[in-house]
Amino acid sequence: MASLKSLAKETAIYGASSIIGRFLNYLLVPLYTAKLSAESGGYGVITNMYSYVALLFVILTYGMETTFFRFSNKSDENPDTVYSTSLISVGSTSLLFIAIVMLFLSPVAGFMGYEAHPEYVAIMACCVAIDAFQAIPFAYLRYKKRAIKFAALKLLFIFLNISLNLLYFVALPRLYMDYPQFIGKFYNPDFGVGYAFALNLVCTAFITFFFRRELTGFRYVFDRRLMRRMLSYSLPILLLGIAGILNQTIDKILFPFLCTADNASRELGIYGAASKIAMIMAMITQAFRYAYEPFVFSKSNDKDSKETYSKAMKFFIIFTLLAFLAVIAYLDILKYLIAPDYWSGLQVVAIVMAAEIMMGIYFNLSFWYKLIDRTMWGALFSGIGCVVLVAVNVIFVPRYGYIACAWAGCAGYGTAMLLSYFVGQKKYPINYPLRSIFGYTLLAAAIYAAFIAMPHIGLIADTALKSLGLLLFLAVVIRAEHFHLPHRR
Repeated sequence: MASLKSLAKETAIYGASSIIGRFLNYLLVPLYTAKLSAESGGYGVITNMYSYVALLFVILTYGMETTFFRFSNKSDENPDTVYSTSLISVGSTSLLFIAIVMLFLSPVAGFMGYEAHPEYVAIMACCVAIDAFQAIPFAYLRYKKRAIKFAALKLLFIFLNISLNLLYFVALPRLYMDYPQFIGKFYNPDFGVGYAFALNLVCTAFITFFFRRELTGFRYVFDRRLMRRMLSYSLPILLLGIAGILNQTIDKILFPFLCTADNASRELGIYGAASKIAMIMAMITQAFRYAYEPFVFSKSNDKDSKETYSKAMKFFIIFTLLAFLAVIAYLDILKYLIAPDYWSGLQVVAIVMAAEIMMGIYFNLSFWYKLIDRTMWGALFSGIGCVVLVAVNVIFVPRYGYIACAWAGCAGYGTAMLLSYFVGQKKYPINYPLRSIFGYTLLAAAIYAAFIAMPHIGLIADTALKSLGLLLFLAVVIRAEHFHLPHRR
């Protein structure tokens, strides 16, 4: 129980920074959707570009975060040498990536559909390279259990990014109308959506200066033999990561090529904006991952580790189901996070959240092959899931548009989740409380169905009734779990 309490404490810190940060980041969604109309396709460009960035981040970190945790916790390895070798490796490949993109900027921008704006590609290439390098000192903070600094830097980036976006998308455009000559020295209205990328680069670069302690004060050593062992462990994780991130982003990357609508960027923008409302699931799974990954490796030698993993899975599912119901219950309020001309995409919210739950479960299941150093299993599962996702997109997006993207996510994550569970039970069996998990899932599904079937009788009345549904779910969980808690004397 002490270990679970420690996990809960760190998850709370990481979760607070993640949830607060994501909530603050939501300020950019109404900002962008208000300033970049659906018809302009501007938000579609942002959605598409950041999908490429997410994929590139996985490639440029090539599994070194998880590898760092694994090797730092080995008794026969020097954690400082592992950290130094990881830093040098990821830093070198990030610099090489920037050089290649700049050398072939025009053809790369043309392939991505941004031949008119190659500067977008150049800016985001620099941004993702810096992000990849920062991933190692951020992982070091997690390894040292310095959750507060980790959270503070994440929040600092978000506060700075939001402030600059408000300046360049709200304040300066208004001032430019009255003082064009002066404001025009540092603001160009024609750059438009490009400021979303440029400001991200400024903020990302700024955060690097706060890693002085994590980047200095020790001797940099690159151990080639260690690197070979680390790469043998990390490369399957890279394949796993690529397949995993493709499950999250490939629909937004392929959509402009598959959509038959006249304005694919408009449709992609609507889908991207509506999906943002569903991202509370991503907040919870990300917060859980930050604390859970180092926790799992540190617990791997304990006798009760499997029991701990089992309990962690159950409570993870409970909280994600509660989050799912909360978003659906208050969707009529949450929809104001995006401009009204994007509301046609709200039909994907529940589907995207269901996919996020499956992704979170898959992540929790994934540790069996990491703990036995058989990460190729993860690459296989995610690869199969990705093939399913791509197939659904290719077959159905031309006919059904972005709604097919949402269902494709469920199909891909669901496939990977089931494969990991059934194979894992043979290779590294864990006695998950399936009866409780299925019971809570069915209860959440019944409450969701009631929400959908409920006739509209007014915002206040609807919200009150749906809140009762949330309380019902909580009451059942509290009553059921109460009987499993140890009695105190």
